[in-house]
Amino acid sequence: QVQLIESGGGLVQAGGSLRLSCAASGGTFSTYYMGWVRQAPGKEREFVAQVSLMDTIRTYGDSVKGRFSISRDNSKNTVYLQMNSLKPEDTAVYYCAARDNWDTSRGVDYDYWGQGTQVTVSS
Repeated sequence: QVQLIESGGGLVQAGGSLRLSCAASGGTFSTYYMGWVRQAPGKEREFVAQVSLMDTIRTYGDSVKGRFSISRDNSKNTVYLQMNSLKPEDTAVYYCAARDNWDTSRGVDYDYWGQGTQVTVSS
């Protein structure tokens, strides 16, 4: 059982950068595969990024590849999402998520979810 709390969202201009953090408590952080999922208003949830247990494999959605970078620090029970070259279409609520099993489908069927943090990118 793990609890996830996102932080770092806010308003940023197009082309700018933002770093999201997700603090995990409960369970054993290093046993969870961690990811980020976003949801824009009126849209379905979209896979953003996922990182393996030891940060050896990083997977990205097509729309963010090359601009976003996921990482984790198991000593701090924290996963990050560094977002660069932000675009207005990146505006969404960003959710930290965890799963018990490795999966490379780039889906959104995670086992545990944070409450989300709003990211707004202005033109």
